[in-house]
Formats: sequence, C-alpha cells, structure tokens
Amino acid sequence: MTIEEIQTIINQINDSEIREVELDYQDLHLYLNKNKQSHRVDQSAAVPVQTAAPVAQTAPVAQPSEQAASDAPAEPVVADNDETIKAPLVGVIYLQPAPDKPAYKQVGDHIEKGDVVCVVEAMKMMTEIKSQVSGTLSQVLVENEEVVEYDQPLFKVTP
Repeated sequence: MTIEEIQTIINQINDSEIREVELDYQDLHLYLNKNKQSHRVDQSAAVPVQTAAPVAQTAPVAQPSEQAASDAPAEPVVADNDETIKAPLVGVIYLQPAPDKPAYKQVGDHIEKGDVVCVVEAMKMMTEIKSQVSGTLSQVLVENEEVVEYDQPLFKVTP
C-alpha cells in the first residue's frame, strides 16, 4: 500500500463521522482514532500499538452570512428539555414497517414509553427501537434506509 493510498484512507475517515478504524492489509497494521485517547494497548502483546491518532480535529463551522441565513429554510424549533432517542446499534434504519406502509411515528405524534418508533437492521437481524420516554415527537433526525451509527441521535421527543 502506498503512502498516497494511506493518506486517502485517512482523509476519508477524517471527512466521515467514523470515530475509530483498524485496518490490517498484508504487513500493514493501521489504527486510526479521532477520540481523545491517542494510543491503545494490544491486549495480546501488552505493548502500546503505534497509532495515527488523533487523525483529525473538527474544523470550526463557518457562520452563514445574513443573505444565506435568509434564503435557508427555517429549522424546526427544539425545546431545551427534549429527550433524544438514540441508535442502540449500527445498521440501516427503517422508519416504516414496509415500503407501502406509513411511518411508525411522524412529527407531532404522541409517543408512549415502549412504543416502536423504527427498526434497525444489522446483519439481517431486525431490531425494534422503542421509545424510552413518553411525549410528542418533535423531530426526526434521520432519513429512511439511512445507515446509522451507534449512539447516533434518531428522534427528539418533547416530554
């Protein structure tokens, strides 16, 4: 693997929301970590493993100009006390039980604790995601059939 290929991998990881990746290719062992901890211990050898961490720092978000702000659609207002329903695993999220069926829940719907709000498919296993809070669904933060990360916010619920 060339240094350019490695740099391309680093740039792709840097531009994604992936926090950590480990790659073994032929005689190359590459461990990239964007978390604060900059090294890990190889449990089998009990010695520190060289890492390329932290790979990236988050760039400051540019503030939109007055003109751009007036052209952008208004964001939904989310109350400070909103609860967040997060993904318990990595997978593909389905917001409706079947393509020809309506969504499990839509913005404005009342949700009871234990109601199914979506399904996440991982390795051909479907996992129902149930609300841990009762309230009104105020925001859907993902698209149907989107790949979601572990602990990624999916919904906002106003208790």
